[in-house]
Amino acid sequence: MKGKRVLVTGGAGFIGSNMCNKLLEENEVLAIDNFMNVDDRYIKDLLGNENFSFRKADITVDSDMEKLENEGQFDAVIHLAANSDVRGGSVDTHIDLNVNVQGTYNVLEFCRKTDIGEIMFASSSTVTGEAAIIPTPESYGPPAPISTYGASKLAGEGFISAYSHYYGIRGTTFRFANIVGRNSTHGVIFDFLMKLKKDPRRLEILGDGTQRKSYLHVDDCVAGMLHLHKVSSRTDVFNLGNSETTSVMDIARFVVDGLGLPDVKLETTVTEGGRGWRGDVKYAQLSTEKAEKAGWKSTMSSDKSVERAVKEMISQLREQSVI
Repeated sequence: MKGKRVLVTGGAGFIGSNMCNKLLEENEVLAIDNFMNVDDRYIKDLLGNENFSFRKADITVDSDMEKLENEGQFDAVIHLAANSDVRGGSVDTHIDLNVNVQGTYNVLEFCRKTDIGEIMFASSSTVTGEAAIIPTPESYGPPAPISTYGASKLAGEGFISAYSHYYGIRGTTFRFANIVGRNSTHGVIFDFLMKLKKDPRRLEILGDGTQRKSYLHVDDCVAGMLHLHKVSSRTDVFNLGNSETTSVMDIARFVVDGLGLPDVKLETTVTEGGRGWRGDVKYAQLSTEKAEKAGWKSTMSSDKSVERAVKEMISQLREQSVI
């Protein structure tokens, strides 16, 4: 992507802040965020860039979206804003409906009203649920999500497909593996670091620790999104992941080693089927064959992605005096 004016929703968040930083190499960016998941810590350094601007806005609030119509013309939208608390969906079932479904609808309406012809959407491997085919291709079906988060992302994919056919908006949907790396504010690595801050002698692992998923570094994620959208000529869906998986127990060991805490007691919890929580897909791995045929492949394995992310996050959180 080069020489374009891009709107990034969720621009202050984990993937959003990394995306903004990359886009600013050759584009103009307006980022919006409601600070539900994070404050402005990861975009402060971007505010001095003449090609970057920020507005505090909520994609679920009609008046906020209407104000954006006065910000001038955009060439594309990268829609990353979402409720990121997958686990919390079983407690508050409304939040995924409101933020991930209604919010995505509002973003698409904004595209329609302002004649934006391109949108990139962050979906998730959770849309397929517990797939019978692993690695799971984009063509797998029928999708059967087991969480409201997965259901909401599947709904977003459907709305993007519909708006593409109605109004000619080219949508590229990306089903993410577990994304890790700097600026992360949630997820298993972050949770482990916060738990060890409270008690450096023991680490609670939700589930039996054998949960195994594919992890992708945020740099590979951002590069994959931009490359695949560029080479795609129609509305399409791509998996973003890699060809390996990492267990939760292995992640715990990476974190413990990274903090230099060799005597930590790792304690698993008794849960239904060994899951981390209700709605957690225990084993997930996406097929990346389609993306590879289109010219993209992750530069780091799942283990290397986790290992690098642990180092980045420890360094970053220590600089912020969080740990």
